Amino acid sequence: MATFLYKLGRFAFRRRGFVALMWVALLTLAGVGAATAPAPGTTSFSIPGVEAQKAFDLLEQRFPGASADGATGRIVFKAPEGQKMTDAANRATVDRTVKALSGGSEVVSVADPFTTHAVSKDATVAYTSVRYDAPGMELTDATRHTLEQAADDARAAGLTVDVGGDALQAGAEPGAAGEVIGLAIAAVVLVVTLGSLVAAGLPLLTAIIGVGIGVSAITALAKALDLGDTTSTLALMIGLAVGIDYALFIVSRYRSELAEGRDREEAVGRATGTAGSAVVFAGLTVVIALAGLSVVNVPMLTKMGLAAAGTVVVAVLIALTMIPALLGFAGRRIRATGEKRRPRGAGSGKAAGASTAAEPSASRPARPGPGVRWASFVIRRPAAVLLLGVLGLGAIAVPATQLELGLPDDGSQPTSTTQRRAYDLLSEGFGPGFNGPLMIVVDARQSDDPQAAAASVTDGIKDLKDVVTVTPAAFNKAGDTATITVIPDSKPSSAQTEDLVHAIRGQGADVRSETGAQVLVTGTTAMNIDFSQKLNDALVPYLGLVVGLAFLLLIVVFRSILVPLKAALGFLLSVLAALGAVVAVFQWGWLGGLIGVEETGPIMSMMPIFMVGVVFGLAMDYEVFLVTRMREAYVHGESPAQAIVTGFRHSAKVVAAAAVIMMAVFGGFISSSESMIKMIGFGLAIAVFFDAFIVRMAIVPAVLALLGRKAWWLPRWLDRALPNVDVEGEGLKAHGDGDGAKDADPDDDRELVRA
Repeated sequence: MATFLYKLGRFAFRRRGFVALMWVALLTLAGVGAATAPAPGTTSFSIPGVEAQKAFDLLEQRFPGASADGATGRIVFKAPEGQKMTDAANRATVDRTVKALSGGSEVVSVADPFTTHAVSKDATVAYTSVRYDAPGMELTDATRHTLEQAADDARAAGLTVDVGGDALQAGAEPGAAGEVIGLAIAAVVLVVTLGSLVAAGLPLLTAIIGVGIGVSAITALAKALDLGDTTSTLALMIGLAVGIDYALFIVSRYRSELAEGRDREEAVGRATGTAGSAVVFAGLTVVIALAGLSVVNVPMLTKMGLAAAGTVVVAVLIALTMIPALLGFAGRRIRATGEKRRPRGAGSGKAAGASTAAEPSASRPARPGPGVRWASFVIRRPAAVLLLGVLGLGAIAVPATQLELGLPDDGSQPTSTTQRRAYDLLSEGFGPGFNGPLMIVVDARQSDDPQAAAASVTDGIKDLKDVVTVTPAAFNKAGDTATITVIPDSKPSSAQTEDLVHAIRGQGADVRSETGAQVLVTGTTAMNIDFSQKLNDALVPYLGLVVGLAFLLLIVVFRSILVPLKAALGFLLSVLAALGAVVAVFQWGWLGGLIGVEETGPIMSMMPIFMVGVVFGLAMDYEVFLVTRMREAYVHGESPAQAIVTGFRHSAKVVAAAAVIMMAVFGGFISSSESMIKMIGFGLAIAVFFDAFIVRMAIVPAVLALLGRKAWWLPRWLDRALPNVDVEGEGLKAHGDGDGAKDADPDDDRELVRA
């Protein structure tokens, strides 16, 4: 591996014009494809195998033309203080609103609240429902404008008016402000870490190019592959973070090779062969974690994972080829400002570089950096550091034991949105359960008396707890399928509503045995409950698959059993602590005001499995980058304790910078107004902090110090069976240091003359 990447790096350095042009051409091609691609259609959200999805599919078959997947809009009216909606003037305003909405080209029906009994008992709140023949994402701007204009006109007449439903859904905001904030912080960290504007600019440039190619490709294929907005959001978030990190590691290793006296082409080759090997395996762990989301069998998650994994592959390829090419263009400007002013020795080989570097070190020993001092401290007190780190993360993980899962609805929106205000008005006028009605589908095709079967279902539901209203059964034209609407007493995301869904399904088994009719529960609330349950059921198999594959991969990389085991256990500790922090902030409301959490509630049901996938891949990044340098030092003859210090000397600063950059990229999304994006950004940022600074920087060296040589133990039979991927660069010894001088780039001579 190291030898192949060494040759690849030198090739990219020599043919830098061709390599750079190739990536620019790919970016241009992807951009043109995205610009000319047809607009994406509706993003179908389906959960194969769950009851709510089966009921939804049955409705599509038995009620043709009903537009079961069409958007709905709900205009909610509230009368002024001291008035009622039934007053003549207010009623006239509602009638004008209904009439204005009825003429739309995409409108299927508009319900008059005074004929459909959609007026609260105290007559202060009423609502009109609008059904469309197209999903919310496909409605035209003219249709949305008509809905908003109708609400504005009613508001101008003196009523309090807000709009709910998914008709105003126009896709997730891209979070441009968050991306800019993250990139700005990343730029500052890169400049501070590398001490050169050119060196800092390379990771940013290549990351933007990689993300541009990935996101443009997703946009170009969105229509054909039914990709949604969240697909490109995840690809953008992950691609930007790993793209900067991978480039940073190779640039940093290149500068280390230059500091040892090697010429630029040799330094590029060795940096690509060593740090590039770590990039390949780190990227593989991220790809495994993201592509593994396919085992959940939710098409939306599968597409998100595969698209993000593809963006990571692009980031790895760019780091291995475009970074060496750009290093060739950068010349000596890649060095830190102080180093650029120092004249280089005449020789370009390692020996010459060693002699020039030895003189100052002989007269004034270099002061150990913070990474070396910290590693030395951990080696002296490994048990205390390990205990403190584990207990600290364990305490933060405690709230995760109270985790409640659900999906965000209008009730979790900021109070500044019209959707949230409409949600609150409906809760005020009709009760909290009105925002999450349950749709009961009675498939009576196998029943001798469909009417009696539907009546039995209706009567049984009325006797259940937490039920406010049960509408009469409405049959299709064939008379073999009926729908019943149930209004719970509790809000959609409550545990009581979930218990009600399970109770109705429990009664359905008795109805089927007595009448032959099948009872299915669907609707947004039931779909959310089924989705959460499906994700919970898939979490353990997914965790086993991803951790198992990565464990085998890390055995190959580190040629050790205990090091990969320690890496996996450390990851579990960091992700549990991150989930605990998410629960404390978003479910309990602790410190929520600091990041703009206006409404607490259940944690997004995708969060645990999503964090496991993303955080595991990123955690293994830091493990590979930090521990491979320790492994490299150990293989080259250093003692286990010395190898730990050497690993920190060369990698701690870069790993810390990479973690801060990734936290900045993820943290930038906390500013999003979308609660889901805000939660993902916070969860990933805090998880990176825990994993990079507590697990990898404290617990990992403490465990390695306690294990000593046992950490690198591998059974002989397994050592013989495993392929030798040579991450440490042992194979590069065959390439003598003199080769670098022989193939020195002519730009070096011109730079020396100018210096």
